[in-house]
Amino acid sequence: MKRRLLEKLESMRRKSRIHFTLIDPEKDGPTEAYERARVARDAGTDVILVGGSTGVHEPVLSETVRRLKSLGLPVILFPGNLNGLTPEADGVLFMVLLNSSNPYYLAGVQVQAAPIVLRMGIEPIPTSYIIVGYGGAAGYIGRAKPIPYEHPELVAIHALAGAMMGSRLIYLEAGSGAPKPVPPEAIRLSKKLLEEAGLDPILVVGGGVRDPDAARAAAEAGADGLVTGTLAEEDPHRLSEVIAAFKNP
Repeated sequence: MKRRLLEKLESMRRKSRIHFTLIDPEKDGPTEAYERARVARDAGTDVILVGGSTGVHEPVLSETVRRLKSLGLPVILFPGNLNGLTPEADGVLFMVLLNSSNPYYLAGVQVQAAPIVLRMGIEPIPTSYIIVGYGGAAGYIGRAKPIPYEHPELVAIHALAGAMMGSRLIYLEAGSGAPKPVPPEAIRLSKKLLEEAGLDPILVVGGGVRDPDAARAAAEAGADGLVTGTLAEEDPHRLSEVIAAFKNP
């Protein structure tokens, strides 16, 4: 299976940090999702993620992805389960929820999804998903044991384990609506351990980033990518500031 999308992301990372805009089809219909993504594109986002923890369904998912692809950005699925897959997308974060207590999210759903992803012809991006602190709906649905904010060393060794198992993208997630983002020290320690091991996955953080200072702190700590969701809808001007601060701290 070719790795064109992964190669494109790695090329983006070599040139600059990557900003991802998350679109949840459960909350927005295709028209609203398109408008949010258009605003994000104009603000400087690089990639559109599509997914949600609950309620994603067809034919809304496929129609949403088709509309989003017309904006000219890569569209990658961020599935909460099997219902989050569609052949319309460019790729999928093929994820292991690394700190889940439920075997389904560690191996079960991946085994079920693998032949579906193959038949759909969408590129899988091996991803370790790590829930930190608040966790939100993703942590609840995935039965994660969120890593406490005050233990950045535990975040780092989870990131290291994911990379050692072959993940090409490590996603540190504080959760949608989190009261605060992933601590910069957790990002910094994760990057340090990965470098010591000679591993170079794309290190992405998301959740709780609402202002340029938080985005800048994530960049300075070593994040390669930043995911934001609601800013494109709630405050497009602030989204531009957040993206600029992350890419040019």
